[in-house]
Amino acid sequence: MSDGRSSGGERPDDRGAAYPGDMPFPPLVDPVASLSEAERTRTARHLTLAGFGEDAQRRLANAHVALVGAGGLGSPAVLALASAGVGTLTVIDDDVVEVSNLQRQVMHRHDDIGAPKALSAVRTAADLSPETDVRTVIRRLDASNAVELLSGADVVLDGADTFETRVDVAAACERLGVPLVWGVIQEFTAQLTVFWSTPPDGRSPVLLDDLYPAGSAGEVPTCAQVGVLGAMCLQVGAAMAMQAIQLIAGIGEPLLGRVMLFDALRSRSREVPLVGAAAQARDSADDVSPAPSPSGPSDADAPVSVGATAGSPQCARSIRARDLDAFLAAGAPGAMPTLLDVREPDEIAADAPFSDAVSIRFGEVVADPGAAAARLGERPVAVICRSGVRSKRAATALTAAGVDCVSVAGGLDAWHTTAQRSAIR
Repeated sequence: MSDGRSSGGERPDDRGAAYPGDMPFPPLVDPVASLSEAERTRTARHLTLAGFGEDAQRRLANAHVALVGAGGLGSPAVLALASAGVGTLTVIDDDVVEVSNLQRQVMHRHDDIGAPKALSAVRTAADLSPETDVRTVIRRLDASNAVELLSGADVVLDGADTFETRVDVAAACERLGVPLVWGVIQEFTAQLTVFWSTPPDGRSPVLLDDLYPAGSAGEVPTCAQVGVLGAMCLQVGAAMAMQAIQLIAGIGEPLLGRVMLFDALRSRSREVPLVGAAAQARDSADDVSPAPSPSGPSDADAPVSVGATAGSPQCARSIRARDLDAFLAAGAPGAMPTLLDVREPDEIAADAPFSDAVSIRFGEVVADPGAAAARLGERPVAVICRSGVRSKRAATALTAAGVDCVSVAGGLDAWHTTAQRSAIR
């Protein structure tokens, strides 16, 4: 395999008039000299595909894709990229397989439980595409090592499980000049786009900061806290792989400068423009789409924040754990709020429940806040969870349903730091 990127040039003759779409910039990777006979046979349906053909397949064979995360998004992406014939995959993940992963992380099997997730990619690629070289990195990617771990990749796919890691990945890709395929999924919604600090042909850079300016994303809940629809991980992970294939092979229209929004419950997807800071500075105000507000859409066509849905109500009020503790310790019976615990039953079992709290699962509250409100009575409500993320969303839903409601900031973690917590146990 060569280690050079494509110099562009004329589109191969075998694409011709049947080519479906017009790539806004040249193929990212040069093709290998030839495919093995075994690989030609395995990828025969690509070779006869109008607008793709042998040239694109040879570019895939010479490509190096790095995937950050081998979970819900990384798993289907590995399956798609290996089966497509990508020559080299670097899979970065320091986690091990747990049984709860199997609902959505389709690369893993029951026999993999307890083993590093990245190792599943080796088995998967060998089964699907014996000529794909899988390099595993069983380390946590952070700001100190991101450039080192991602160097040499032609494209990076980000399926990381924390926004902090995503910031580090984006910063490294910006420094390296490597296109970043960015997908995020939560509950029933997802976003997909491409960031690139050095796009070719004079295109304007589009970066993570253009979608989420530094510090604007706030506290992003994990899928363990709010859940995720497993089938949607397959959809978005495969779409991320398709973006990488488009960039590598020089086909179609990748999502640079656009954000694709998925809504599984409404069976809808739509795209909105995303204009980089350089283009905003250059263009007139009338021609520029503003960056999205991290707290929700500014209009019907703006990208929503991570985990938000269009038309979401304003966030509920919060109260500090120590202030609520002091209020409860004062013991004014007529003013005592109802304490609502929205944790999962297994969480409550692992950490003794509040003796006077009403327990309603987070999913039940947001699915039918009216029914939850009917169970809470007439008193004001203080909502608590483990870290304050779910309680904030649950309190927002209950507030919209007419409940006088606050969220306990920091959740049980903050509560455990207060001197008075034993008073309500």
